[in-house]
Formats: sequence, structure tokens, C-alpha cells
Amino acid sequence: MSPAWDWERGESLLVLDSPEEWDAAFERGEAGLGTAVIGLALHCPLADVSPRIVRAMQLRDAGQRGFAFTAAGHAARLNGELTPELYEALRAEGSGGFAVNAIADTLTFVPFRKLPSWFKRQWVYAAVQGKLESWWLQLVYTVEDAWRAVRGRRS
Repeated sequence: MSPAWDWERGESLLVLDSPEEWDAAFERGEAGLGTAVIGLALHCPLADVSPRIVRAMQLRDAGQRGFAFTAAGHAARLNGELTPELYEALRAEGSGGFAVNAIADTLTFVPFRKLPSWFKRQWVYAAVQGKLESWWLQLVYTVEDAWRAVRGRRS
């Protein structure tokens, strides 16, 4: 017996493990599809859930659309890879919108050799930016320490 899915309130949708049930809810125009696609990402094979995540990324409800990107991040974490259609959907959204965390998860949990070209460039950009920020902070801390030392001698 399958659990009773509460599509309106979103309760129990994180344990959804039936892509066919999600498809039926999508056809009915149910609320909570983004929440449910997270459940699919947690419980189903990537090949089964990938097209549903992509469809959920185009929902009208911004909150539910955001959950679809969360599902993509979970898929990257759990599988160590994404499908070409998910990579393309994340690239199309770009790193400035809903996809920012999903892209970060992808860059963290998918091996560099498995990343498409755009993601490899994003990985290099993030690595260089992180190193430059680290150097900048080291410089700032050094200057602050030197300033404190100079002020301490004058007292």
C-alpha cells in the first residue's frame, strides 16, 4: 500500500519514490512537485529522476522551482555525476539564480574529469577566485597585525 501523498501541504513528499506518481501529479497540476522531486532524487536512479527534475525546474511557483534545483544538487552529491540534460539545465539557469547551490554542489561532488566544458571553466574560476580571496585576506590580516604592533609601541 502506498502512502497517501499530501500534495497541497507537501507532507510526506520527501519520501516519494515513484516517478510514475510524480508524472501523474504533474499532469494534474498538483502543488508540491518541487518538494516531491527532491524525494525522487533521494530514492530513485538518476536516469529515472533526471527528466522530472528538468521539468520541475520550469514550474511557475518560484519556491517549487527552487526545490527542483535543490534536487539537482542532491543528485550530484548522491551519484557523483549528472545527466547531460541536467548539466544543460543548470548551465542555462546560470550561476546567478536558483542554480547557484546546485552548481556549487556539482563542482564539489562530481569529479573534474566528468564535468562538461562549461562546468570545468566554472570550477577553474571558483578555484582562482577562492585563492585570490585567500591572498587578499592574508594581506589584510598582516596589515592589521602590523598596525596593532605599531600602535602598541607608541603607548
